[in-house]
Amino acid sequence: MTMAVVTRRKLVSFVRSTSTTPFLNHTQYSNFLYILSSSHPHFSTTSSSSCSEDKFKKWKNGGGIFHESACIDSTAFLDVGAIVHSESVVGSNVRIASGTVVGPSVSIAHSTIIGFNVSLSNCSIGDSCVIHNGVCIGQDGFGFYVDGDGHMIKKPQKLNVIIGNGVEIGANTCIDRGSWRDTFIGDNSKIDNLVQIGHNVVIGKNCMLCGQVGIAGSATIGDYVTMGGRVAIRDHVSITSKVRLAALSCVTKDITEPGDYGGFPAVSIHKWRRQVASSFAVRGV
Repeated sequence: MTMAVVTRRKLVSFVRSTSTTPFLNHTQYSNFLYILSSSHPHFSTTSSSSCSEDKFKKWKNGGGIFHESACIDSTAFLDVGAIVHSESVVGSNVRIASGTVVGPSVSIAHSTIIGFNVSLSNCSIGDSCVIHNGVCIGQDGFGFYVDGDGHMIKKPQKLNVIIGNGVEIGANTCIDRGSWRDTFIGDNSKIDNLVQIGHNVVIGKNCMLCGQVGIAGSATIGDYVTMGGRVAIRDHVSITSKVRLAALSCVTKDITEPGDYGGFPAVSIHKWRRQVASSFAVRGV
């Protein structure tokens, strides 16, 4: 059996297993299944018994290098200095810039653009996404506990990041892999520069996160949510759909009603404005 066949079976198994969760929609699942299981001649792979884990080759379209067991569509562009590791899948018309590392078993669907010095691991990315320079996706989340002897013990971070279709991720943003559920970014969501998204976070479709937003682990964000600059979301908080958060807000408890919110802790925008006005009045401003 060729290495290409083995690789596709492994990755198809992975995608099918994640599709049983509510975080992978039907369109994205279909895209990845097509990429992983396709046997059309566009895919370039090297099979056989002589394949070893440390064998890389130069990609003809751009000059980057790839591992023999990777599946790369012939229309994909790997710039000089880009590296695609073992068992990864790169779809048609994908562009990967210099300095980017696509780690083992990463999947990138068609027409996605990856900028300079991006690090991808433990993740799958949908079609027509834009990943700007310096983004890191799929690294371990920040999870630790103190044992009976007072030692700091790392919690296992074994799951993945699932990025939907049409997502744009700004420069130097970091998205951690999951520990008890996959970290998920919904279709057409837009993320600014310098945003931190912790492990197990689920973000719905058509959300907008402005610069320096920080979302702690296991938060759940609905659809059409907008966060102004430097908004902070506490861990395990749930925010319903169609919420807008003013810049510098801090969400410390669940938001169950759509609307505008602001302040620390975040409250309805009208209440927050009254709080601000009252504070100015007390200080005689």
